[in-house]
Amino acid sequence: MRLKGLLLIMLSIPLLLFTACNQGDEMTEVKLAEVTRSIFYAPQYVALAEGFFEEEGLEVELTTTWGGDTTMTALLSGGADIALVGAETSIYVYAQGANDPAINFAQLTQTDGTFLVSREPVENFDWEDLKGTTFLGQRKGGMPQMVGEFVLKQQGIEPHEDLELIQNIDFGNIASAFASGTGDFVQLFEPQATLFEQEGIGYIIDSFGTQSGEVPYTVYMTKQSFLENDEETVEKFTRALYRAQQWVLNEEPAAVAESIAPFFDDTPVDVIEQVFIRYRDQGSYAETPLLKEEAWYHLQAIMDEAGELPAETDYEELVNRTIADRIIDE
Repeated sequence: MRLKGLLLIMLSIPLLLFTACNQGDEMTEVKLAEVTRSIFYAPQYVALAEGFFEEEGLEVELTTTWGGDTTMTALLSGGADIALVGAETSIYVYAQGANDPAINFAQLTQTDGTFLVSREPVENFDWEDLKGTTFLGQRKGGMPQMVGEFVLKQQGIEPHEDLELIQNIDFGNIASAFASGTGDFVQLFEPQATLFEQEGIGYIIDSFGTQSGEVPYTVYMTKQSFLENDEETVEKFTRALYRAQQWVLNEEPAAVAESIAPFFDDTPVDVIEQVFIRYRDQGSYAETPLLKEEAWYHLQAIMDEAGELPAETDYEELVNRTIADRIIDE
């Protein structure tokens, strides 16, 4: 019996040592700044909720910085290691002669995330119906506004001539302005658009995402110096993201909604599921982290159309696709 007990103790020592080593492994801390909190970013919250980042040895600290300018300030000042924000911000920073530019290394969303919402139900909607109306648009210079104007022009509408375009309302107050009576039509993100439908305040009649084509709408970027000095961390981050992107594609919507619900305390789970389905079905979620070259130049065409492109920037200058390619090929 003593021998048997001794053998059991000896056999258990390697397991105990292995467990202790695993528990003692140091996690790499990553400060992540997101431009806003949105179901539009579902794969990111899945990566956090399902432990994909942790399994890569990353302890991700998520902060919502509420706006492109503040998000880029956090990244460039060192307040964040990685930023989730519109790809256009990297072009703005680069045009200002940044010594340590922001490099886009992974894509999260590949369409615009806003919807056209009318105050009254509209049967057989045609974009021509917007002419002569008051349109409550997004903040000038941001991707929603640029995509909005791009789509209007593609539909034969001159935004600054054919309708009354309101762009002087802060992003956070656009929904409440429409609810209080401003505008005949409004450009809204989810879940506000769906909530307005449920409350009878507005009606979703079209999608700017389906109308504008594929574009690197929301991407992950980091400073060039961080990428050069800590490429392994960026690679681990991208691998976890890719797992989340595949998980979102293959799981039932209800499972996705349950997974990310803790990030949206004020939104009912059934609404989260409905919004996720809407974004998924219109192809908003990128299936891989790869930011495609044609989408990069389509983004700049949209910026140029809006008069916001400081200078055309080569794909290779601000996009690193090496990591995404490597992970997809694994």
